[in-house]
Amino acid sequence: MARVPAALSTMLNRTPNRIRPARHRPLPRLELAARPRPWLRALGLTAVVLVGAWLGLLIVGNVRAPVGPMDTTMALRPSVSGGTKINISPLGALSLDSHIAPVRLDVNVDQLDPERSQALVDHPERLSGLQDEVARDVEHGTLDLAVRSCVAVVSGATALGLAVYRRPRRALTAGGLALALLAASGASAYATWNPKSVLEPRFSGLLSSAPSVVGNARSIVTEFDVYQKELARLVTNVTKLYDVTSTLPAYRPDPSTIRVLHVSDIHLNPASWKIIGSLVKQYQVNVIVDSGDTMDHGAAAENGFLDPVRDLGVPYVWVRGNHDSRTTQRYLERMKNVRVLDDGRARTVAGLRFAGIGDPQFTPDRSVVPGSEASEELAGARLASALRDQQAAGTPVDVAVAHEPSAARETDGQVPLVLCGHLHHEGTEMLPYGTRLRMEGSTGGSGLRAVEHKYPAPIEASILYFDRDSRRLQAWDAIRLGGLGLTTAEVSRHLADENQPGATRSPSPSAPGSPGTATASP
Repeated sequence: MARVPAALSTMLNRTPNRIRPARHRPLPRLELAARPRPWLRALGLTAVVLVGAWLGLLIVGNVRAPVGPMDTTMALRPSVSGGTKINISPLGALSLDSHIAPVRLDVNVDQLDPERSQALVDHPERLSGLQDEVARDVEHGTLDLAVRSCVAVVSGATALGLAVYRRPRRALTAGGLALALLAASGASAYATWNPKSVLEPRFSGLLSSAPSVVGNARSIVTEFDVYQKELARLVTNVTKLYDVTSTLPAYRPDPSTIRVLHVSDIHLNPASWKIIGSLVKQYQVNVIVDSGDTMDHGAAAENGFLDPVRDLGVPYVWVRGNHDSRTTQRYLERMKNVRVLDDGRARTVAGLRFAGIGDPQFTPDRSVVPGSEASEELAGARLASALRDQQAAGTPVDVAVAHEPSAARETDGQVPLVLCGHLHHEGTEMLPYGTRLRMEGSTGGSGLRAVEHKYPAPIEASILYFDRDSRRLQAWDAIRLGGLGLTTAEVSRHLADENQPGATRSPSPSAPGSPGTATASP
């Protein structure tokens, strides 16, 4: 074996020693970039879908559709509660609880087509077929709107997804999700569709035009049964309104109905008399019922505030509230057109028989008297006893009146309808034994108390429609006006259960204790 030179041997022996430490030198750590969390990506995609769909509906989701003699614009808009809103410029708007979904149907009445309107004026017989024409137009318009909305949400979400992600696959995913969201909203609207919503619209805008747009109580009961037919009638009435350019047409109520204006808790607001006078003329009211608290302190010095009652031109039925004194009551008893109800005594006014009882308390300082609830219930029991006596005598009472709801509830089963106030907000309640309790808000906007809270209290009143033959409540309009400093108005139409489409009313007023029943067909 050849001998290795000494120098080379020395180099070979040293080289491993120099290289060996390098083998054990730690390598630098390589950290991978953190991936975005899945829920953040899902949240981002959801935002893109929602914003893109909304922008698509806003930009290209509108459909212009002729509806009868009018040109309208239909659109779907995001909403928390859904429903339908019909904007009738310059009269105001109608809101309908037609469905529950995250989208609302907006219908804007843009203008009246002169040629089509003139054709109706020249040929009034065509109005008879206008409802069918409008129904077809609405059907075609909503179908076009559905197709346009699908294209709008897909286009909007896809375009925004492409701008944000710059990936066609991700953008198409956003468009598909937007389409699925719209389909789910449509399914929700279909499942919750309420064709009877047109029977109880909420009108905001000019108060004087609301009754003409909605229609009278009798026509609602006899003619309104399906949604498209209702909408067609509404458009027909709006057409007639647009044809009158100088003044809005006066409301012509059905002559077979008795119209009662229910007011309460005026609390010395002088503006109330002008509002009441306007409602009496507008609705051709037959009788006014005031369920108390007309005054604030009940002092004799306040009696002059009551003088405008003489000039209202219709009978004024009144019961004492806890802010009204016996002095107030005696002052009203001397007025010819006032009928004061107390101690359960009954009076026939404008074809209806009323009975009522004054509030047993007098608390002008808003103090709380011990045992006040018991005294109210005792007064209500006295009124109920008087109602039973009237029934036994063959002169049943149609409407009972008390100031406090706790007293009014004691009449349950003894009268079809009882009216009250006191709580300064309106409401309706069916009591266990069949009596309907109708509570009125403050027609005086709570008087001086209107400035005690952040927002002024609204001014509220109701028009009650009674059948002249059966003397039963058919429907009522709840009227709500903006309080101090506000200029808003809203009229809501409500139907008694017996008058809902498909219901069968009892042929005669029911006896106390066994109220009339209404059976609805499927």
